[in-house]
Amino acid sequence: MLFEERKAVVADRLSSERDREAIVARLGEEAIALVSDAGTPLISDPGYKLVRAARAAGHSVHTVPGPSAAVAALTVAGLPTDRFLFLGFVPAKAKARADAIGEIADVRATLVIYESGPRLAATLAALGDGLGDREAAVARELTKLHEECVTGTLEDLAERYAATPARGEIVIVVGPPRETPQAGENELDAALDEALMRLSPSRAAAEVAERLRVPRKRAYARALERSK
Repeated sequence: MLFEERKAVVADRLSSERDREAIVARLGEEAIALVSDAGTPLISDPGYKLVRAARAAGHSVHTVPGPSAAVAALTVAGLPTDRFLFLGFVPAKAKARADAIGEIADVRATLVIYESGPRLAATLAALGDGLGDREAAVARELTKLHEECVTGTLEDLAERYAATPARGEIVIVVGPPRETPQAGENELDAALDEALMRLSPSRAAAEVAERLRVPRKRAYARALERSK
């Protein structure tokens, strides 16, 4: 049997325990191939549960490597590939997304993130807030007719896709932190104190974060403390 459908449909079916049990039950009589038209099956989807269920039932599982959007995006992004971290999809809700980004802010590696068109601009903006204005790339519809890879800073890309929303399957690639050391607490506080005499905490944080190349989230949290 060739189990071939669009990846979103495959993921929905593999999320269902009943559907997985039905597939595993057929393995006693026939071989089943899981094929996707959008990237490699089992990467950032619930297919791993089918693998576990099949093995638990005593069946063999084999792989034939196919195209992977994460690796394909790395090859065209023009960013360092000697060390990278695949994050899958970041959370949709703003606070959970900011927390997740904060957890990897200091990871010295290129980051690879899957995203949907409607959420792309918000995620790029959140990445800029949490990571600083790093180099990045947005790779869309890789290996398909309307393939494109747009590069720039996170801020530039956020503005671009806020004005012109993207469609299709999207991979965000974010470069590693700059090698230059970030400003220390004393330097950050001094810059914020001066900016707070002229601006609101949010605007002061944005100005200082850009000038000192520190994450906006860090600058804003400190600005709130200094403005009390």
